[in-house]
Amino acid sequence: MLDTVKLTVPPMIALPIVFVPGIMGSNLADLHDVPVWLLDLTAGLPLSVARRWRGKTPGERQQVLHPERTKVYRDGNLPKKLTGTVGQQQIYRNRGWGEVSQGSYHDFLLWLEEKMNGQGFNPAKWSDFFYTAVSATPAPGTRPPEPKLFPGITMEMSGLPRVAEDHHFTEPVLSDDLLKRAKCRFPVYACGYNWLQSNEAAGNALKTRIEQIIAENNGGAFKCQQVILVTHSMGGLVARYCAQLPGMEQKIAGVVHGVMPAVGAAVAYRRCKVGMKDEDAMAAMVIGATGQEVTAVFAQAPGALQLLPSEGYAPRWLSVADADGKATLNLPVSDPYEEIYLVRDRWWGLVRPEWLSPEEGKPISWNDFSINIKIAKAFHAKLAKSYHPQTFVYYGASGDKYASFEGIKWQMRKGLSPETGKPPGEKQVAGFSHQAVREDGANKIFVGGETKMETVYTPGGGGTVVTYDTSFWEIKSDMQDGKGDGTVPVSSGKAPRRDGLGHVRQQFRLEGFAHEGSYNNPAAQRVTHYAITKIAAMAKL
Repeated sequence: MLDTVKLTVPPMIALPIVFVPGIMGSNLADLHDVPVWLLDLTAGLPLSVARRWRGKTPGERQQVLHPERTKVYRDGNLPKKLTGTVGQQQIYRNRGWGEVSQGSYHDFLLWLEEKMNGQGFNPAKWSDFFYTAVSATPAPGTRPPEPKLFPGITMEMSGLPRVAEDHHFTEPVLSDDLLKRAKCRFPVYACGYNWLQSNEAAGNALKTRIEQIIAENNGGAFKCQQVILVTHSMGGLVARYCAQLPGMEQKIAGVVHGVMPAVGAAVAYRRCKVGMKDEDAMAAMVIGATGQEVTAVFAQAPGALQLLPSEGYAPRWLSVADADGKATLNLPVSDPYEEIYLVRDRWWGLVRPEWLSPEEGKPISWNDFSINIKIAKAFHAKLAKSYHPQTFVYYGASGDKYASFEGIKWQMRKGLSPETGKPPGEKQVAGFSHQAVREDGANKIFVGGETKMETVYTPGGGGTVVTYDTSFWEIKSDMQDGKGDGTVPVSSGKAPRRDGLGHVRQQFRLEGFAHEGSYNNPAAQRVTHYAITKIAAMAKL
């Protein structure tokens, strides 16, 4: 008597998922392939990048982190665990996983590979989807029949919010969606990019990678016509530009955008002025604790400048307030590039010109910086209201520890008065130049006065030198003023459905996560799983 052997053949159609990381989420090397921004983990911490940049001067940062002196580094750490369609570790390398941050993304990519490929090919067995049904009980001693999913059934999805945002309901998953998804396998790729370069360059690099991925999944009996893009933060801007390139909208089945600064983020301006020290002391050691440290890299990096608020951002997000909290300045009225970023002779302008030439750096000129701002403006114009026809979005909307900067408010208060001189009026201060104030890139700007040192003696002890500042006015940037994910405010996160001309199929307002690790949040993973399932149901197979 022969035993019956059942062989399950995997789907022959590939619908690859391509993950596009956010700014600073790709590993970079110098032109000799020596890593300069490596996000591998040691003992669970990104020690390599921390050791490389902790305590580095603005000049040292400017010398190395330049778009023309760096490239993507492809040999970062790889997961040891094999899952889904991955049978050997080299496959991770071939799919680009070594190009992106291990700490920020690898757990999510492993989850995605397992979720989309590791649960078999029978959608009736996928544990995340279910419906109420009555089935006959099998006779004692007999095996229950293989479960089967039939068309035309509205499914439930575990944990999926019924309301996506603002009384906008979530479109349900249908059994037809699952039956079509079951025809595909979903190999997961990652596409790192040089985030110092313009996002246009990154978008063109993504185009090339998509075409390569489609070609390599079209071998023998396997067929592939499209990919699905899943993006994090600035990676969403890269993907939106890529989708505009000739022929690319048809090669992209759909896009999932997570925590995308759709119209920019005001915190990008703030970090150029005062650094990150009062936001996140640990991150500041790497990204830059002071305005000089951030500006040294930011001003020469078109990709970074493209995170500034665009013309689509809410107007008058920058203000200067007097000691009573009343605004003496509100900008921009309409054009943030001319009204703020290219303003050279006001202390609240984006860049203090001297900071473009740090000691021991490779200085850029004001003209170089101006060109980069104009590149950002042109990029924002190309991207405005442009979304792939099958777009899904989630954004953060938390307060408290995940609060974000909707606007930037410079608050004036009286300082420790100098011994001589007449204090200028509060309205007058808003018109002062960089030379008329004292600033060192920390979150306090002084008007008048000086830095003084005095020795304080204690009875029976030695003297202690005390340093303090006198001034007519102290100007300080207030902390977060709105909800978000700690980086992207709600107004920018929710802009796609407002601006997307009907191309945004579903947009989710979520809470409880920080910007960088948002894809490790269960709710974010759930809506991403949902979005990919809906996109697969509409893909060209």
